Amino acid sequence: MSKEPTRRTFIKKTALAGTAAIFAPTILSSKVFGANDRINAAVLGVNGRGGSHISSLMAQKNVQVTTLCDPDMDLLRKKQSDFKSKYNADVALEQDLRRVLENKDIDVVSIAMPNHWHALATIWACQAGKDVYVEKPGSHNIAEGRKMIEAAYKYDRIVQHGVQLRSSPAVQEAVKLMREGYIGKVYMARGLVFRMRGDIGDKGFSPVPEGLDYDLWTGPAPKRPFTKNLVHYNWHWHWDYGNGDVGNQGIHETDMCQWGLNVGLPTKITSMGGKFLWKDCKETPELLTSIYHYPEEEKIIQFEVRPWHTNDEGGATVGNIFYGDKGVLVIDGYDKFKTYLGNDRTPGLSGEDGGPSAAGVDRGLGGTDGHFANFIDAVRARDSSILNGPVETAHLSSALAHLGNIAYRLDRVLNFDPKSEKFVNDPEADAMLSRNYRKGFEVPENV
Repeated sequence: MSKEPTRRTFIKKTALAGTAAIFAPTILSSKVFGANDRINAAVLGVNGRGGSHISSLMAQKNVQVTTLCDPDMDLLRKKQSDFKSKYNADVALEQDLRRVLENKDIDVVSIAMPNHWHALATIWACQAGKDVYVEKPGSHNIAEGRKMIEAAYKYDRIVQHGVQLRSSPAVQEAVKLMREGYIGKVYMARGLVFRMRGDIGDKGFSPVPEGLDYDLWTGPAPKRPFTKNLVHYNWHWHWDYGNGDVGNQGIHETDMCQWGLNVGLPTKITSMGGKFLWKDCKETPELLTSIYHYPEEEKIIQFEVRPWHTNDEGGATVGNIFYGDKGVLVIDGYDKFKTYLGNDRTPGLSGEDGGPSAAGVDRGLGGTDGHFANFIDAVRARDSSILNGPVETAHLSSALAHLGNIAYRLDRVLNFDPKSEKFVNDPEADAMLSRNYRKGFEVPENV
């Protein structure tokens, strides 16, 4: 993906807005890649988004996926067969990510494991000298997100967060329009996640399936008796492993809210929701409405998750709406925007990836392929400043979701200090900033 100077300047100015202070980097010797040097990649977690990681890495010039890693050997063998059929190439298999990270021939890893593994796998990879693409959410809790930033800087690693909206040329144009005042003073963002999440029932406990290393799957989280309600997807709806849909699909939209409003973490948070439709084993709410207040910036975020496509808002069911005193701007999905101006909602500028921009310049394509292309460009250049979704976004957009979940679980308004990343005189809420880790899988205090 090309990165013209004006776009690079724009990304550098906007991508890190609102971040707290971070550790200065410790520069280590790094392998320097030329344009023609092959980059060897491993994909950690091959179900779900892992399949997209494989195809997007293989779409990059001079990048080869050499290893697939997952605790489920049966799944690995299937993916190996699929890989051979699609690419006419062999790929190594490994159940334990630690063996992957020991392999000096692997240059980059992409992480599509369950949420509870994201931060620790990223930190271990940085310590092993690997560059990292980590799926959203970057963290399972707020404290470990900060440790990801520290590890990336200490070990001079390139860490890209999987928020591919940031690599959409159309969405970049939309943010630029807001920065330039196209819809006036932007004071509110609304994040929408209206997706069908149906009844998952309750399958109860059962023996661990043959081929699955359940201890490795569990990793840093508490080890519950095995149930098919967790493996392979429905862990999203259990607090020990997932973060509900605000911490799943919603991270794209929490990140977009922060990026568009040019803010970091809020000072006041309130949430309300619950389970209203199904008597299944989900622990996370089916419906969740959260409000994040930024009084000093005179801005506010409203965020809603609900499990049914009852209606769209602004033409979107998954996306963002930004409100200014001259109009509104709607981000619809991952790659398009539209605007409405004035009290009569006159349609204004709009566009989507692949077509010409308002200035007549071809936007090109974004999406997952474009986001991986940006990652590989940064790896080759050894320059994290050109990342569209740098490690700070992995922490901040995830932390916004975590704050909403904490307010929901405690059922009260919370006051938060973005500088210290602690709650204000609230030990009960502070206890939910981190978690107890299983021995051997601790997120280290000193990375």
